[in-house]
Amino acid sequence: MKLNIKNLIILATASVSFVACSEDFLTVPAEGKALTGNYYKNEAEAFSGLVATYDVMKKNSGGFENMIAMLNAGSDDHFAGGGGDSDGRGIQSFSNYSQDGYTIPQSFWNDHFQGVFRANIILQKVPSTTMDANVKKRFVAEAKALRALYYFNLVRMFKNVPLFTEPVVPADIYNVKQAKPEEVYTQIEKDLTEAITDLPATIPATENGRVTKGAAKALLGKVYLYEGKNSLAAAQLAEVNGTPGGTSQFGYKLLANFNDLWVVNNKFNTESILEAVHTNQGNSYWGIWGSGKDEGNSLNVMVGPRNYVRKDNSAPDLPSGWSFSVFTQEFYDFMKNDPRLDATVLDLKTLKAEGKADYAPGYKDTGYFLNKFIPRMADVTTGLGDAVLNYQQDTYIIRLADTYLMEAEALGGTGARAQALLNAVRARVGLSPVAVSMAAIKAERRRELAGEGHRFFDLVRWGDAATALASRGFKAGKNEIFPIPYAELINTKLVQNPGY
Repeated sequence: MKLNIKNLIILATASVSFVACSEDFLTVPAEGKALTGNYYKNEAEAFSGLVATYDVMKKNSGGFENMIAMLNAGSDDHFAGGGGDSDGRGIQSFSNYSQDGYTIPQSFWNDHFQGVFRANIILQKVPSTTMDANVKKRFVAEAKALRALYYFNLVRMFKNVPLFTEPVVPADIYNVKQAKPEEVYTQIEKDLTEAITDLPATIPATENGRVTKGAAKALLGKVYLYEGKNSLAAAQLAEVNGTPGGTSQFGYKLLANFNDLWVVNNKFNTESILEAVHTNQGNSYWGIWGSGKDEGNSLNVMVGPRNYVRKDNSAPDLPSGWSFSVFTQEFYDFMKNDPRLDATVLDLKTLKAEGKADYAPGYKDTGYFLNKFIPRMADVTTGLGDAVLNYQQDTYIIRLADTYLMEAEALGGTGARAQALLNAVRARVGLSPVAVSMAAIKAERRRELAGEGHRFFDLVRWGDAATALASRGFKAGKNEIFPIPYAELINTKLVQNPGY
């Protein structure tokens, strides 16, 4: 949706969008609108507002302009792919670093701010709502954690963003200025620190999808790491991780089988700390795709091969897709001797050469597809709506192997604990220990988390982006962050990011 911040403020303050976040935790109330002045009278109405706030988490893998496909495109592990160099102007321009304020998809700015605005309404209205005091505390804590998550994405992507901590009337938006990034990070820390106090350590299966104390601690540890506050990051992440290879105080434990991470019905497993939830129960269709009301995983169809044909039973049984996020040859060569290769990369180059399968090459085709998220025919919905918009695989925003490696990094890549954390990630896939170091941690993150949308931000955080992405046209001091969408600058006091 091509909406600027003013439009989003009007939408967020005038109505509540009733949409679902999880078939377990968030069921779908009746579609409708209610003026916020008359709304939030009771727990049920406050819960509906909280549902709408959670719903923005689907940005990770929902809609064409999702976080994972976009961030993969700008990394050294992937090409944007797709049907051609004009297939998704925004994703293509990020992949070759030609993006500017006109090509950057506006939704990466607006969708996250919509989440912020919804959280702010919850934080304003819930304290005066008639409901149990402990439930009220939890709702407030969840809203703060979600606001922190959305601002963390915003400050990493755009760096220079306005800071909203309460609802803003549309008339004031033209006078809003960007905050210093340090101020945004301070607010993120504050929100998470306060949220941790009132969030539950564990939740019943019926509430899967909601933020827990462990998830907020994991996110806070990650925030500290991005700020360079390594000792604070290590302390938070150690509480999340517990004994490397064991079960943490929050019940987190590495899955024994790496492949099980990508099984569609293996939602909310012991390695999952925070995940974006998708379902086929919303019967999503083209008319609502990308509006926020669609609930399917669009990343699934995006990464599948075009015009796929299975010629031999030894080849996977796949529906066709759109060939985005294809791996580079360099990444395949880096990964080819790793036990995680087959779960990570679908090598259609070889299957086609052997006559076992065929497909239509997309843009910058290498034959190497993102197997973690390619759907199988068994995943194609038989319900209502458009099948390609109703894949239901959840995607991880944070998982335990990620927090293990972040803690090892925060420890400086040295010492017995960092070694144990690295060993545990490798042992899970049958790899023997290697001496811990920052180089070893960087390599392990690249292998373990490939295709999950982390690589670009990792390269920027390490100061390695200019070297790793030089061949793509990356310019140091500019391309570490996105340009602000041009429409956001018109008649406002917002200033474009340097270099754009």
